Amino acid sequence: MEKLIDKFIRYVKIETTSDESQEVKQPSSDKEFDLAKLLKKELEDMGLNVALSEYGYVYAKIDSNIDGKPALCFIAHMDTSPDASGKNVNPKIWEDYQGDDLYLNDNMLLLFDDNPVLSKSIGKTIITTDGTTLLGADDKAGISEIMCMAEYVTQNKDFKHGDIYIVFTPDEEIGRGTDNFDFNLCRADYGYTVDGGSLGELEYENFNAASMTIEVHGKTIHPGDAKNKMKNAIRIFEEFDSMLPSEQKPEYTDGYEGFFHVHDASGSVDYFKADYLIREHDKTLFESKKKLANTVADFINKKYGENTVKVTIKDSYYNMGEIIKNNFHLILNAKKAMENTGVKPNVVPIRGGTDGARLSYMNLPCANLSTGGQNYHSVYEFAIKEDMEKMVEVILEIIRIYAGE
Repeated sequence: MEKLIDKFIRYVKIETTSDESQEVKQPSSDKEFDLAKLLKKELEDMGLNVALSEYGYVYAKIDSNIDGKPALCFIAHMDTSPDASGKNVNPKIWEDYQGDDLYLNDNMLLLFDDNPVLSKSIGKTIITTDGTTLLGADDKAGISEIMCMAEYVTQNKDFKHGDIYIVFTPDEEIGRGTDNFDFNLCRADYGYTVDGGSLGELEYENFNAASMTIEVHGKTIHPGDAKNKMKNAIRIFEEFDSMLPSEQKPEYTDGYEGFFHVHDASGSVDYFKADYLIREHDKTLFESKKKLANTVADFINKKYGENTVKVTIKDSYYNMGEIIKNNFHLILNAKKAMENTGVKPNVVPIRGGTDGARLSYMNLPCANLSTGGQNYHSVYEFAIKEDMEKMVEVILEIIRIYAGE
């Protein structure tokens, strides 16, 4: 078998940044096809029948060699986040790590004190960026682990298993990873996305999520003659934002706490536009957040005039916990698999979303497994080789458990 680290380095060097400006096209970036085509070939070289759809999805199936067992699917996404560059990724490999601060380049350090997982990684191999791009462990670590699983299963014919589906998706990072998912090519009963972080993390609760756009229509007039005439859209937006709870910003929240997050804003006195994320684990609180935003807009429109502020809210995905609670064997079996392979399970809520969140509401219940990656969406991203290798063992053990072995 090829070493996992060799697969991982090969994959992260392929640029696959998704493009959030492409609202219809999928994949949003043609570069995502570069990795998709490579994965298709590598899976075919294992003797599998593989489909690459026009939308950039890679589907493969390992046929069952034991009857009457659930069909499982393992899913990872090929795109990387547009939050940091994914072009010309130059991974740095640090063998036998001894607890030092790591120089990504002459001006940037990955600090031991800022990354608690490093204290648990003494003697391991750390893979970092060079400080100019993200690494792409999100989710090429998951891809590498699934590919190693597939290689093991296809090479070891005595390994008992039900049907195993493999799906690699595009555009997960921009919320479109399941838009054109083909259930004719993936007939699994249950799934696991391999898209988490620290070794042992196991997730089945995620945010309810919505996007919100605020448009403010002002009135421009010469500032020297502006009294009681000008409506400054910039300041009206500031007023709107100030009326949302200050403590409900992502920088002040953790765990199950939700937030309003303004992530893009621009405009002038005449017109101002801002984009928000609304996140909340609890469905009732989620609906309350959306109602609050509309209430604030109503107040401002009464103050400054009708149609001064327009709020557009679109739901993105929902908490998969509502589905998983009726399929809790996914969690119990994953915990057992981790314990059987010497990994301590750590069930935590996802402060974000995965393809599995939407798939769970599309009749494919999915939990989320760790990958061994850290600091996603950042030039400080890194991965731990031994943790990724351990996740291959965990995935294989999950398959054994469902096969009744």
